[in-house]
Amino acid sequence: MASTLEKFIHSLDHRALPRVLQIQSGIYFQGSIYEMFGNECCLSTGEVIKVIGFKINKLIASICENNEVSHYSAKVELPLNFPGLYKVVADKTPYFSIEEITRKVSIGPTRFGHPCFYSPEDIKLPNLTIKQGEQITFNSVEEVNGTMSVNCDVVRNNRSHSFTLPLSQEGKFYECEDDQIYTLKEIAEWKIPKCRNRIVKLSNALQMWDSSNPLPENFDGCLVLTPIYEVQAVMKFRKDIVHILSDLDVEVKDITDCYDISSFLQPLSLEDVFERTSKEFPMVAEIIEGPSHSPKPCTLLYTGKEIIIYKKYQATRVLASEIRSDSPKRHFLIPMSYKGKFKRRPREFPTAYDLEIARSEKEQLHVVATKAFDSPYKELFSVSVGDQFLVQQCQTSEVLFEGRRELIDVLSCEQILPDTYKKVLLPMYMEGGFVEVIHDKKQYQLSEICKEFRLPFNVKVSVRDLSIEEDILAAVPGLQFEEEITDSYLLISSASSPAESWEIPVYRLSMSVHLLSKDVQAVVPPVTKTTVEEISEEQYYMVRRYENQTLHPPPRPPKNPTLAPKPVFAVLKQDVSDVLQAPKIFCVDTTKKLCSNQDADVLELQVSCQNDLVLHENKDMTEKATSVEISVIKDLTNKGLGNCEAEKEEEEQHDYDYVDENTFENIRKVFQDITIRNKHTLSEGRR
Repeated sequence: MASTLEKFIHSLDHRALPRVLQIQSGIYFQGSIYEMFGNECCLSTGEVIKVIGFKINKLIASICENNEVSHYSAKVELPLNFPGLYKVVADKTPYFSIEEITRKVSIGPTRFGHPCFYSPEDIKLPNLTIKQGEQITFNSVEEVNGTMSVNCDVVRNNRSHSFTLPLSQEGKFYECEDDQIYTLKEIAEWKIPKCRNRIVKLSNALQMWDSSNPLPENFDGCLVLTPIYEVQAVMKFRKDIVHILSDLDVEVKDITDCYDISSFLQPLSLEDVFERTSKEFPMVAEIIEGPSHSPKPCTLLYTGKEIIIYKKYQATRVLASEIRSDSPKRHFLIPMSYKGKFKRRPREFPTAYDLEIARSEKEQLHVVATKAFDSPYKELFSVSVGDQFLVQQCQTSEVLFEGRRELIDVLSCEQILPDTYKKVLLPMYMEGGFVEVIHDKKQYQLSEICKEFRLPFNVKVSVRDLSIEEDILAAVPGLQFEEEITDSYLLISSASSPAESWEIPVYRLSMSVHLLSKDVQAVVPPVTKTTVEEISEEQYYMVRRYENQTLHPPPRPPKNPTLAPKPVFAVLKQDVSDVLQAPKIFCVDTTKKLCSNQDADVLELQVSCQNDLVLHENKDMTEKATSVEISVIKDLTNKGLGNCEAEKEEEEQHDYDYVDENTFENIRKVFQDITIRNKHTLSEGRR
């Protein structure tokens, strides 16, 4: 039975692919050249095509009122990257079986693929009764004891109860309300059921309205989204893949059951190749659709090129982001085989709670305050800009607040004074600002950092990887290693000149290949070339989202008590002359204190650091500022304390300075000058 291409694709299940279609009739009944995405194909009556995939290309949005669409509703076309965050409106039309839900609703391994439904009637199972109206989360579809079923769970009294529902289970099932917000692309990929439209409500526009925006100004209503699919198909006598939009005005007939599907080319995505058994590798393949706008070495993967795919595997990468205050930041995936070396860079901590998370038993965390904080409790410490601390541990402390005693979480620290140390307590909710003081000038390999330190961790390349023709990390002023991730890769090389091999990501590279019946000459792959992958902002958030879905977030820091407003100006608690002398004395005392309980090797390292710092103290005060000093001074500048321009960086490549006590002397000088200037301004105002 013939149907329009649009109707057929809207009802087609991905699991039923591939399908062979015959063109029946339409505006192309006599044959015509149809061009889409640079691919020309002739769709004439009687033409046979094999549909190998389809995905949503764009959305047609109808503006609606009261979740209803009138015949006169305006329709606009929205690309998938159209800015905005949207809430999904629950569908009021029920599903009548579990099988219908699995056929029409996306169910997958990520949190987007866990739809929730409820039944207006009780569902009695052998070991559990699902009550009416109880939210059921659908997690995955699999075969259980020979029966296709859905793995589900319900939450009762903060406890999850798991069970399975067979696809044959009938009844009415309604979609639950969803309090999450999504981008249009996420909705298109996961939240639009087959054969149904989706109503969404704009939650956040994310950009100012202008005349190019297809939605009305100040629009905050609902939209009915209708998907337009891009169909990927293979034609009888062509080796490439053609792309057709589903709203093309043609009629088609499904002839899969009576046609030899093997007579078509068999294109495979990288995901399809990865799903093959390990015994099938190595294999020779021809690229029939290469990736677009891809960096090296993916630029070598063009249509028609033959490659050898040696094996599939999971590999570890370190997710790193460029350290910079403005956007956008660059993001990288660094392999463990990276041969460059790194030096530590100071970390910044916005709260005392972040200090507690960052501290470790390996070394004592030394920080300097870049923002003043006035404590509401007399038992706790008030912080001034330039105060230095050695972070100890988290504990509880009793404080007097509004006439009653309370226990609160505090961070125990040692304040570094000119000739002694003073134990102080900082409230965990303290919203201040701290920057780390680095005493360690050792150069580390990537594997050493991941083994010895807790991520996130700030670094800069000190020695680039000489095995890479162009090490993109070497030019980045600072990097933050955020986390280790595990991803899927294929190891490939050129079939014509297999001098080296490289890894390609399975899920971030869009490419189709056709397997060739050729023998692989070299079973052992050549030397693998190290590749640092730069990923887009969208890929970065998808990597982090999927990687962290099973991790529990850290507990929220304690809330700041409600208090009367405090004065804006903070007063330095030490005489300026004393403060300026503090670094030199601290250099000796702190080394003694840090090394008191350590073995001889560590003691020798600390003494070496001490000598380096003392020598550095004698350098000319006009020594060029480090990047961290610049960032701290900029932080002061942003608070209205003045504009300080940093000198240019040193020209010698990879000769980097690190934060030391001179930095804080400069900060104090800046703060002193600005404080005097502010006082002078206030006195002039009084006159």
